[in-house]
Amino acid sequence: MQANIKKTLYTLLLMGSILPGVVFWLSARSVEIVAVHEDREFSSVLVRNFPFTDRGKIRWWQKNKDMLKEKYNIPKTASDGFFSMVFWDFGDGYKEEGKYDRRCFEDIKAPENCIEKNRIFSVSDSKNMGISFTTNDEIYRMVKNGKIVKVVAD
Repeated sequence: MQANIKKTLYTLLLMGSILPGVVFWLSARSVEIVAVHEDREFSSVLVRNFPFTDRGKIRWWQKNKDMLKEKYNIPKTASDGFFSMVFWDFGDGYKEEGKYDRRCFEDIKAPENCIEKNRIFSVSDSKNMGISFTTNDEIYRMVKNGKIVKVVAD
């Protein structure tokens, strides 16, 4: 019985020391922008290694929004100031449309012009709502003083 307890403790200790290293490694990877597809004020940004926390996603966008404008000329805004940018996980790359509900892009030649619909993050700006960030589970808004607040569902 004592040997089993020791073995369990050693296993927990080992996992407890490896897990923080794995989390650090995952969070330290550079975001790779694979491609950008545009349709007027709607931009799709295909990425790899995007941050996995809501805070990390929003921070990444804040830190890189000027680079996105300079390098890719996005976001493009409508006459009323609206724009929408969706960051998609590029995953296994472009695929044929074939499967139901893939996101396909008309600005590249078929047949391999689609990706799996795995939306990671989106940023939009509108006259009524201001800048909004949408993650898998939550919506955040930037208020007038620049602070970002989570939208609480009614």
